Amino acid sequence: MVQGTTSDAGKSVLVAGLCRVLARRGHAVAPFKPQNMSLNSAVTVDGGEIGRAQALQAQACGIEPHSDMNPVLLKPSSDTAAQVIVHGRALTQLDARQFHDYKRVAMDAVLASHARLVEQYRHVIVEGAGSPAEINLRQGDIANMGFAEAVDCPVILVADIDRGGVFAHLVGTLELLSPSERERVVGFVINRFRGDIALLQPGLDWLEQYTGKPVLGVIPYLQGLFLDAEDALDTQQALDRGGEILRVVVPALSRISNHTDFDALRLHEQVDLRFIGPGQAVPPADLIVLPGSKNVRRDLQWLRQYDWPQAIQRHLRYGGKLIGICGGLQMLGQQVADPQGIEEEAGDSSALGLLDFTTELRPYKVLERVQGRLAQGGAQLAGYEIHCGVSAGPALQRPALQLADGRAEGVLCAHGQILGTYVHGLFDHLEARDALLEWCGLHVRRQASPAEIREQQLARLASCIEEHLDLPALFPGITW
Repeated sequence: MVQGTTSDAGKSVLVAGLCRVLARRGHAVAPFKPQNMSLNSAVTVDGGEIGRAQALQAQACGIEPHSDMNPVLLKPSSDTAAQVIVHGRALTQLDARQFHDYKRVAMDAVLASHARLVEQYRHVIVEGAGSPAEINLRQGDIANMGFAEAVDCPVILVADIDRGGVFAHLVGTLELLSPSERERVVGFVINRFRGDIALLQPGLDWLEQYTGKPVLGVIPYLQGLFLDAEDALDTQQALDRGGEILRVVVPALSRISNHTDFDALRLHEQVDLRFIGPGQAVPPADLIVLPGSKNVRRDLQWLRQYDWPQAIQRHLRYGGKLIGICGGLQMLGQQVADPQGIEEEAGDSSALGLLDFTTELRPYKVLERVQGRLAQGGAQLAGYEIHCGVSAGPALQRPALQLADGRAEGVLCAHGQILGTYVHGLFDHLEARDALLEWCGLHVRRQASPAEIREQQLARLASCIEEHLDLPALFPGITW
């Protein structure tokens, strides 16, 4: 099990790398994260929903993602409440205090999923959540040491040296563990190191002497490593790329979900994509994309608070294109109704009023992988749907997509400037991505597909881990 001294210490990346290292040597390996909190999710082969990072880790293993790989997923809808997804299915909405009491039930689901994976795979690489030293969350813990103790699993502790204070992070975390938990830690991994390793060596020697635990490796900072984000939104903007570029703007909504939809655009050499946060001026753009949202009505308020409706109207007057994805599609219509309080409080909200349709949120969540074509031009696409809303109205008589199951999906407005769809991952398919960029006015040059880039990055990560980690110490039963 890989645990971290902090969030974003490198747990997800290290698990993905270890999975690829084992898989490319022919070992049957699967990832597992007992409990995840993320608004980036993926649809599994069994029709469930798991964290996006576990879907990436499954790809690193060369297998299809399954709901057992992330049996408990929390999708926050506010600062104090989240939708609880167990074994891939949304069960209930709980606040933080209620979920704390629910952990005993959740642990049964976690142990059942782990047992099934252990039966199928020789290796199961487990990822912790946050830090194991959160004293206030220790009781009933299912995400870190509580799980490791329950299944008798050895633990690697990883820390990010790029943050600073790496020795304090490691020693402090170890000190806050119980004696049995401390004994369970088999070693440390230091992540994102820059510079001369010789200058770090005295610190490594001290750490090993002070704790009695080995440093299993120091992973260098991998400049430009680009893998699916677990949750945090990377707002670092692209450099000026020169030449012909398409300027894309995305509002960084308060409850933005599945922002991995935009990874394929951020990787494109002809696209300058910018996430615009609260209070930032909306710059001129060729394309505005309204992303998915875990709380559409609240994010409609967010848009109005920061004058996005006026910016969108100005953008359209000057001929810009507008795309709405999932919750972003719902925002394009006349109204979003939530009579049963699916996302938060029950009620109705006026949407942006750009297209003639309305949306009602209902308890049943659509979870489906889809294939099809763009209605305009016929470019092939593949993606997935994750939504509770049902949209209806005259505007939907002009669909944006034709799906392989015969459904007409989404909306393309009559004047051709606005496109909306419930399908996530629309830009991940090379043909659909390029067709949409050309719809926005870009003369596209042939580039690698997102899938090809992801495979290149996983191979690069695995090679780095092979070079810098003591794999024989981690996997003594394998000949390296």
